[in-house]
Amino acid sequence: MEFMGSSYDGDYNNGRMEGSGEYTLPTHTRYVGEMKDGTFHGKGVLHFPNGSKYEGTWEKGISKEGKYTFSDGLEYKEMDWDYCDGKDRRFYSERCNGLKPAGESQLTDGDPPRTIPEGCYDSGDGFYDPSTRVVKDYDGSFLRNADEQEHEWIVRTCRKSWDEFTGHCPRGNTLEEKS
Repeated sequence: MEFMGSSYDGDYNNGRMEGSGEYTLPTHTRYVGEMKDGTFHGKGVLHFPNGSKYEGTWEKGISKEGKYTFSDGLEYKEMDWDYCDGKDRRFYSERCNGLKPAGESQLTDGDPPRTIPEGCYDSGDGFYDPSTRVVKDYDGSFLRNADEQEHEWIVRTCRKSWDEFTGHCPRGNTLEEKS
């Protein structure tokens, strides 16, 4: 376990994790709950590094039922989900706290938004650098290497750092006129 970057603090039976305990994965995701025969078994909570959590009931390491709560407190509902459904595109914090005045757009659910490092994207759980194809958490620790599918999704949909110079362009110096 230690060789893989995981750790466990809790009860053992015959050298196997059994009873109550806390299992930490290499990604810093923590499971706190009941264990049996070395697997998640019974009631437990997965705490994710971004502050979200999954509370569930497990059988032999497989979640049988549970609920996911985002880091801002929004609970996911499989049925009757009315958040960001096409009719209402507000961020959850805007639903809770109201909209900002005209002219003060809110770019992300977090306000003010994080400053994205140059050339990178905010992937929702960290920053993605397309030149290295690495996602690091917001504190700069390695999370994962992005595969081709994730790379394409991030580049297509996620917020990118500002990489263009904009400013005053005097008359007669537009790009169209120089071509």
